Amino acid sequence: ELRHRASPWQRNLGYPLAMLGLLALTGISVLIVCFHVLELLLDDAAMPRGMQDASLGQVSFSIFGSFGAALQVVLIFYLMVSSVVGFYSSPLFTRLLPERQDTPLTKIIGNCVSLLVLSSALPVFSRTLGITRFDLLGDFGRFNWLGNFYIVFLYNMSFAGLTTLCLVKRVSWAVQAELIRAFGEDR
Repeated sequence: ELRHRASPWQRNLGYPLAMLGLLALTGISVLIVCFHVLELLLDDAAMPRGMQDASLGQVSFSIFGSFGAALQVVLIFYLMVSSVVGFYSSPLFTRLLPERQDTPLTKIIGNCVSLLVLSSALPVFSRTLGITRFDLLGDFGRFNWLGNFYIVFLYNMSFAGLTTLCLVKRVSWAVQAELIRAFGEDR
Protein backbone atom coordinates (compact mmCIF):
# COMPACT_ATOMS: atom_id res chain seq x y z
CA GLU A 1 0.00 0.00 0.00
CA LEU A 2 2.84 2.40 0.81
CA ARG A 3 4.56 1.59 -2.49
CA HIS A 4 1.46 2.49 -4.48
CA ARG A 5 1.04 5.81 -2.67
CA ALA A 6 4.73 6.73 -3.12
CA SER A 7 5.56 9.48 -5.59
CA PRO A 8 7.38 8.62 -8.81
CA TRP A 9 10.50 10.33 -7.40
CA GLN A 10 10.42 8.02 -4.40
CA ARG A 11 9.83 4.90 -6.46
CA ASN A 12 12.34 5.66 -9.21
CA LEU A 13 15.05 7.50 -7.28
CA GLY A 14 14.56 7.17 -3.52
CA TYR A 15 14.11 3.40 -3.20
CA PRO A 16 16.98 2.47 -5.57
CA LEU A 17 19.32 4.94 -3.83
CA ALA A 18 18.36 3.56 -0.42
CA MET A 19 18.96 0.02 -1.67
CA LEU A 20 22.35 0.98 -3.13
CA GLY A 21 23.26 2.66 0.15
CA LEU A 22 22.36 -0.45 2.14
CA LEU A 23 24.31 -2.63 -0.29
CA ALA A 24 27.31 -0.31 -0.06
CA LEU A 25 27.25 -0.24 3.76
CA THR A 26 26.94 -4.01 3.92
CA GLY A 27 29.75 -4.47 1.40
CA ILE A 28 32.02 -2.03 3.23
CA SER A 29 31.40 -3.74 6.56
CA VAL A 30 32.18 -7.15 5.04
CA LEU A 31 35.38 -5.76 3.47
CA ILE A 32 36.49 -4.27 6.78
CA VAL A 33 35.82 -7.58 8.54
CA CYS A 34 37.77 -9.47 5.83
CA PHE A 35 40.72 -7.10 6.28
CA HIS A 36 40.45 -7.62 10.03
CA VAL A 37 40.60 -11.39 9.49
CA LEU A 38 43.80 -10.90 7.47
CA GLU A 39 45.18 -8.71 10.25
CA LEU A 40 44.31 -11.39 12.79
CA LEU A 41 46.21 -13.97 10.77
CA LEU A 42 49.29 -11.77 10.32
CA ASP A 43 49.54 -9.68 13.49
CA ASP A 44 48.76 -10.39 17.13
CA ALA A 45 48.14 -6.67 17.74
CA ALA A 46 44.84 -6.91 15.82
CA MET A 47 43.22 -8.78 18.71
CA PRO A 48 40.44 -6.68 20.31
CA ARG A 49 42.12 -6.13 23.66
CA GLY A 50 41.77 -3.02 25.78
CA MET A 51 43.69 0.16 25.09
CA GLN A 52 46.84 0.46 27.17
CA ASP A 53 47.45 4.15 26.56
CA ALA A 54 44.34 6.18 25.76
CA SER A 55 45.71 8.95 23.56
CA LEU A 56 42.42 10.58 22.68
CA GLY A 57 42.87 13.52 20.34
CA GLN A 58 46.54 12.79 19.71
CA VAL A 59 46.27 9.84 17.36
CA SER A 60 43.47 8.99 14.95
CA PHE A 61 41.74 5.66 15.52
CA SER A 62 41.39 5.19 11.77
CA ILE A 63 44.12 4.88 9.17
CA PHE A 64 42.01 7.09 6.89
CA GLY A 65 41.87 9.99 9.35
CA SER A 66 38.65 11.97 9.70
CA PHE A 67 36.97 10.22 6.77
CA GLY A 68 37.70 6.82 8.31
CA ALA A 69 36.40 7.93 11.70
CA ALA A 70 33.19 9.21 10.09
CA LEU A 71 32.89 5.91 8.19
CA GLN A 72 33.30 4.00 11.45
CA VAL A 73 30.50 6.03 13.04
CA VAL A 74 28.21 5.41 10.05
CA LEU A 75 29.00 1.68 10.06
CA ILE A 76 28.39 1.38 13.81
CA PHE A 77 25.05 3.17 13.39
CA TYR A 78 24.22 0.85 10.46
CA LEU A 79 25.09 -2.22 12.53
CA MET A 80 22.94 -0.92 15.37
CA VAL A 81 19.92 -0.38 13.12
CA SER A 82 20.37 -3.69 11.31
CA SER A 83 20.69 -5.50 14.65
CA VAL A 84 17.43 -4.01 15.88
CA VAL A 85 15.64 -4.77 12.60
CA GLY A 86 17.02 -8.31 12.58
CA PHE A 87 16.03 -8.81 16.21
CA TYR A 88 12.44 -7.74 15.66
CA SER A 89 12.24 -9.69 12.38
CA SER A 90 13.13 -13.00 14.01
CA PRO A 91 10.11 -15.25 14.53
CA LEU A 92 10.80 -15.55 18.25
CA PHE A 93 10.53 -11.80 18.92
CA THR A 94 7.93 -10.56 16.43
CA ARG A 95 5.33 -10.68 19.23
CA LEU A 96 7.45 -8.17 21.17
CA LEU A 97 6.85 -5.39 18.63
CA PRO A 98 4.89 -2.54 20.22
CA GLU A 99 1.46 -1.68 18.80
CA ARG A 100 0.31 1.89 18.50
CA GLN A 101 -1.94 2.94 21.41
CA ASP A 102 -2.19 -0.70 22.60
CA THR A 103 1.09 -1.81 24.19
CA PRO A 104 0.93 -3.36 27.65
CA LEU A 105 3.50 -2.40 30.26
CA THR A 106 5.15 -5.83 30.23
CA LYS A 107 5.78 -5.53 26.50
CA ILE A 108 7.25 -2.03 26.99
CA ILE A 109 9.57 -3.39 29.69
CA GLY A 110 10.54 -6.30 27.41
CA ASN A 111 11.36 -3.85 24.61
CA CYS A 112 13.45 -1.71 26.97
CA VAL A 113 15.39 -4.74 28.19
CA SER A 114 15.94 -5.99 24.63
CA LEU A 115 17.17 -2.61 23.40
CA LEU A 116 19.41 -2.26 26.46
CA VAL A 117 21.01 -5.65 25.80
CA LEU A 118 21.48 -4.86 22.11
CA SER A 119 22.99 -1.45 22.82
CA SER A 120 25.30 -2.88 25.48
CA ALA A 121 26.55 -5.54 23.08
CA LEU A 122 27.18 -3.09 20.23
CA PRO A 123 30.59 -1.78 21.43
CA VAL A 124 31.93 -5.30 21.94
CA PHE A 125 30.41 -6.38 18.61
CA SER A 126 32.01 -3.54 16.63
CA ARG A 127 35.30 -3.97 18.48
CA THR A 128 35.43 -7.74 17.86
CA LEU A 129 34.67 -7.29 14.16
CA GLY A 130 37.51 -4.78 13.84
CA ILE A 131 35.26 -1.92 12.73
CA THR A 132 36.68 0.30 15.44
CA ARG A 133 39.57 0.11 17.87
CA PHE A 134 38.08 2.65 20.23
CA ASP A 135 36.86 1.33 23.60
CA LEU A 136 33.69 3.44 23.50
CA LEU A 137 33.98 4.68 27.09
CA GLY A 138 34.51 1.27 28.58
CA ASP A 139 37.39 -1.14 28.83
CA PHE A 140 35.75 -3.94 26.85
CA GLY A 141 39.13 -5.49 26.21
CA ARG A 142 39.05 -6.96 29.72
CA PHE A 143 36.79 -9.80 28.60
CA ASN A 144 38.91 -12.95 28.62
CA TRP A 145 37.37 -14.36 25.45
CA LEU A 146 38.49 -11.28 23.46
CA GLY A 147 42.04 -12.55 23.86
CA ASN A 148 41.20 -15.97 22.42
CA PHE A 149 42.28 -16.00 18.78
CA TYR A 150 40.00 -18.85 17.73
CA ILE A 151 36.82 -17.29 19.10
CA VAL A 152 37.55 -13.89 17.55
CA PHE A 153 38.63 -15.47 14.25
CA LEU A 154 35.54 -17.69 14.01
CA TYR A 155 33.30 -14.77 15.00
CA ASN A 156 34.74 -12.62 12.22
CA MET A 157 34.62 -15.43 9.66
CA SER A 158 31.03 -16.33 10.49
CA PHE A 159 29.96 -12.66 10.26
CA ALA A 160 31.67 -12.22 6.90
CA GLY A 161 30.40 -15.53 5.52
CA LEU A 162 26.81 -15.22 6.71
CA THR A 163 26.52 -11.57 5.69
CA THR A 164 27.91 -12.33 2.23
CA LEU A 165 25.57 -15.29 1.88
CA CYS A 166 22.58 -13.18 2.89
CA LEU A 167 23.62 -10.37 0.57
CA VAL A 168 24.08 -12.70 -2.40
CA LYS A 169 20.79 -14.44 -1.68
CA ARG A 170 18.83 -11.18 -1.41
CA VAL A 171 20.39 -9.56 -4.47
CA SER A 172 20.28 -12.65 -6.67
CA TRP A 173 16.67 -13.46 -5.74
CA ALA A 174 15.59 -9.86 -6.37
CA VAL A 175 17.36 -9.80 -9.76
CA GLN A 176 15.93 -13.20 -10.64
CA ALA A 177 12.39 -12.10 -9.72
CA GLU A 178 12.74 -8.92 -11.78
CA LEU A 179 14.03 -10.86 -14.79
CA ILE A 180 11.16 -13.33 -14.54
CA ARG A 181 8.70 -10.45 -14.27
CA ALA A 182 10.32 -8.57 -17.17
CA PHE A 183 10.18 -11.55 -19.53
CA GLY A 184 6.58 -12.28 -18.59
CA GLU A 185 7.31 -15.73 -17.20
CA ASP A 186 5.41 -15.02 -13.98
CA ARG A 187 2.05 -15.62 -15.64
